[in-house]
Amino acid sequence: MTEVRGYAARDANSPLAPFTFTRRTPGPHDVEIEILYCGICHSDLHQARNDWRNSLYPMVPGHEIVGRVRSVGAHVKKLKAGDLAAVGCMVDSCRQCSACNDDLEQYCEHGPTWTYNCKERNSEQLTFGGYSEKIVVEERFVAKVPANLDLKAVAPLLCAGITTWSPLKHWNVGPGQKVGVIGLGGLGHMGIKFAKALGAYVVMITTSPGKAQDAKKLGADEVLLSRDDAAMQAQAGSFDFLLNTVPVPHDLNPYLALLKRDRTMAIVGVLTELEPPVQGGILIMGRKAVAGSAIGGMKETQEMLDFCGAHNVVADIEVIAIQTVNEAYERLLKNDVKYRFVIDMQSLRKGAA
Repeated sequence: MTEVRGYAARDANSPLAPFTFTRRTPGPHDVEIEILYCGICHSDLHQARNDWRNSLYPMVPGHEIVGRVRSVGAHVKKLKAGDLAAVGCMVDSCRQCSACNDDLEQYCEHGPTWTYNCKERNSEQLTFGGYSEKIVVEERFVAKVPANLDLKAVAPLLCAGITTWSPLKHWNVGPGQKVGVIGLGGLGHMGIKFAKALGAYVVMITTSPGKAQDAKKLGADEVLLSRDDAAMQAQAGSFDFLLNTVPVPHDLNPYLALLKRDRTMAIVGVLTELEPPVQGGILIMGRKAVAGSAIGGMKETQEMLDFCGAHNVVADIEVIAIQTVNEAYERLLKNDVKYRFVIDMQSLRKGAA
């Protein structure tokens, strides 16, 4: 076992604070990674404050992890010491069910082992995430990072990136299609970048006129204000795919009216009840679908990172020291970030203020 420094939530009401814990000694299939940067996901805030009533304490958040490989086990094949590597939302799965056999570990029928706020498989040991100096992960759940990318801006790709990439690829978004990205935040800004890089005509759909300029800078071809009934009516039945990144309950019906026949809106943001109810007639009369999508499996995550390397796609970020993580959480509650906080883990090592 190795002693590691990090930041942890001790309970739902206390701020994150310095915390020392142990990582396992790397085994023959393990990769030991020195964490250089870790993104802050909105789910980190929810979990630290037990908003979803499933939090395990002490909790070291962080599942948008990039760093440099320090050592590898004797049986590791795809990585070596010195490589740039990434770890996302999960660090294990059953590896035997149909989902795992199809490289869709995120849908493991026995449940993935999450990078934090979970227990190691067949153990009572808690998993601890990326707000820390280093992490030890089995090779299957580590991805290689293209060397040409800005490493700190890669970190959010491991959650915000793969969460938007996976549905765009699953529903075959590409050239000649009109794609709507609903909501401009950590997920939405990556949805715009990916849809554009995949060759689609991209429309940012938002309730906020003030976001139009940013959306176009990110690559949107057009901005549609969802509160403008006339504008929404003018674009009814014209979209090939909708990526809905809104994280709170909202009315899906006006957006479903935008879809062509036999097209889909994929939900990636809201985890709670969908309110108000979806009108069956909107679905039935156009044979339309509302679907959900989680992160991607490890094969898909590597494909995303390789695509990002080829097209120079990374997140828009604000880098912070870990000592200001609690202030960042408060700003996150106000959506005061464009579009993802990333912790420079050197601040932990140096004790910088």
